[in-house]
Amino acid sequence: MSRKNVWTKRILRVVIITLAAILYGAGVSLFLDPNDLAPGGVTGIAVIFNRLTGVETGTLYFLINIPIVMLGVWKFGWKFIISTAYAICMTSMFTNLFAPFGAFTTEPLLAALAGSVLIAVGIGMIFKAGATTGGTDIIIKILRIRYKHIRTGVLFLITDFIIVSISGLIFRNINTAMYAMIAVVVTGKVMDIVLYGPDETKLIYVISSQPEEIAARMLEEVDNGVTFLKGEGGYSREEKKVIMCVVRKQQAPRLEEIVKQEDPSAFLIITSATEIYGEGYKNLFADKM
Repeated sequence: MSRKNVWTKRILRVVIITLAAILYGAGVSLFLDPNDLAPGGVTGIAVIFNRLTGVETGTLYFLINIPIVMLGVWKFGWKFIISTAYAICMTSMFTNLFAPFGAFTTEPLLAALAGSVLIAVGIGMIFKAGATTGGTDIIIKILRIRYKHIRTGVLFLITDFIIVSISGLIFRNINTAMYAMIAVVVTGKVMDIVLYGPDETKLIYVISSQPEEIAARMLEEVDNGVTFLKGEGGYSREEKKVIMCVVRKQQAPRLEEIVKQEDPSAFLIITSATEIYGEGYKNLFADKM
């Protein structure tokens, strides 16, 4: 890669992290914090301590992150931490900058939904840029190395549930804690969409006496690849060709119609596919967030 391309990539990363920090800071200071919603993570801890000490939430967010960043340096090295340190500084700064504007809405449910979406998009963008927003992000990134089968959003949900529960005890307001938990759940769901995409794909199996005709129409009319699997009837012991294919959700009804037209007695299985790797989908060799 040329030096120009390297610098272009670095500048793009800085821009993405900056925009993400703006979204994150807006979510905290314009929606969650002024409505006493502790959204989990270090941000939630900062909101709690803000009420106890009066120190700005963004400043507390920065201070709490210092020992966690040191852990990140030990685990991931300085290269990783440079981007993360920038993300932490920007997030802390924008959280404090937006604070004087106050709440955009005092309706707790709307605040929980809007704030959590902004935070989730911000975190997802920062993760995709190869950094984190510090705090539990670093801890969760470490956990992802060991537990790769668990999605990032799920790990956030577990840690945030603990922090939100503590905030409910400290604030002595179960309603506030419940609204904060809604924010945590929405954050996890939206973050998975940002990181992994909606994954609106269907896995289809077709067992038919007309496999060649059905496969030909799938290839021609839907322009979708198919794979023949070898099957054998458990009772008849007859060899069968089983059609397997993966399609986008919106294409599934068309494939189903093709099967019905070619062989009304066909055995058709349609199920959701969580993650698809390969041409036209995700890169098998890309690092998972």
